[in-house]
Amino acid sequence: MNTITLKRTNSLDPDFRLLITELDADLRATYDELMNTYDQHNVIEEIATVVIAYVDSQPAGCGCFKAFSREAAEVKRMYVRPQFRGLSISAKVLKELEIWAASKGYVQMILETGEKQLAAINLYQKGGYVRSENYGPYIDLDTSLCFSKDL
Repeated sequence: MNTITLKRTNSLDPDFRLLITELDADLRATYDELMNTYDQHNVIEEIATVVIAYVDSQPAGCGCFKAFSREAAEVKRMYVRPQFRGLSISAKVLKELEIWAASKGYVQMILETGEKQLAAINLYQKGGYVRSENYGPYIDLDTSLCFSKDL
């Protein structure tokens, strides 16, 4: 039936932990040794702003955000399981993250993705994100693409 529901939760949620384990494996398969550089930037401490998408009560995708500055929230750990791709889940999760961030007073979303993540790049561009200069830990990483969007 493909009923999609979204849940706001935190990084301790077992479904989120399951999904990011799959995300890490997917990224490792795509980028191989380069992930040794990126893994340090993908550590999820305790984050209270996680969104999980469910399809017919099965965890299908996720994303979260954390404070980058007083004005900007950084999108992290966006992922949709392969069997649920094509259902606009990532767009729904991203929109929910933006609404949540705006309600917390953030005026901008920023994010980083890899140059091989073509579906992610397309998602962000369709969602109104524009390429920006690489920030923070991604400044000297040529394979990183950074984007931003004003809320």
